[in-house]
Amino acid sequence: MDWNQIWASVLGFCLDFAWKIVLSLLVLVIGNLIIKFILKKVTTGKASQKMDPTALTFINSFLKIGLYAVLLVCIVGILGVETASVVTVLATCGAALALALQGSLSNMAGGLMLLIFRPFRVGDFLDACGNSGTVIEVGIFYTVLKTGDNRHVTIPNGSLLNSVMINYSKEKNRRVDIVLDVAYGTDIEKAKDIVMSLVDKHEKILKDPAPFIRMTTIAESSLKITLRVWAMSADYWDVNLDLTEGINKAFAENGISVPYPQMDVHIKND
Repeated sequence: MDWNQIWASVLGFCLDFAWKIVLSLLVLVIGNLIIKFILKKVTTGKASQKMDPTALTFINSFLKIGLYAVLLVCIVGILGVETASVVTVLATCGAALALALQGSLSNMAGGLMLLIFRPFRVGDFLDACGNSGTVIEVGIFYTVLKTGDNRHVTIPNGSLLNSVMINYSKEKNRRVDIVLDVAYGTDIEKAKDIVMSLVDKHEKILKDPAPFIRMTTIAESSLKITLRVWAMSADYWDVNLDLTEGINKAFAENGISVPYPQMDVHIKND
């Protein structure tokens, strides 16, 4: 047995493997820097500035996963493992994961459908899955809403796609509906004039479409007057609350009473 030859073979193998390790680490570091550079360019480039933020977030997530997968295959190839075998193993693992992560894949498919049909965008105010908030992120698997009290609500894309969504930001304008109850015997025209005077003075109420006010219901305990005005979507709550408070104050000042539910009981003595 030639120990010198064995030692030379072992030394050669160690040197070769050490060189592969060094080269793999070098590729890992450089590849990581290149991937970060590419993702930064995609996010901040001129083309991306014209792109919808929702689509940009989604594309960025997919691109990140794809680039790191390519980097992994390159490193494994440098270490001497056949890339064909690696691809086969990855495909097998992918099939196993697909069965184990059916819910996650459903969420990913939901994310793709949301990207294609775009029922909402980043910055829109949504009411979905029992939650209301502004969309701040649309990811591959989840969409994040920010509520009015600064809570972050994470909703799976699969559940979001299959639920009823109300997008309050889709249209530029939004209608404010207020139903007023006045007592029987009230001068309806006077009440309408008081309300319209408040509407005319409010700067955030649009003139077109024109405001609508009519008595719409003769109820058991009151007469109902329906007021409908239009405002910018961003001004909806300001207009709604201003009118509610203003009408209550104006009715009190002008002697128009707001009734409460009541019932007349007649007692008969036999």
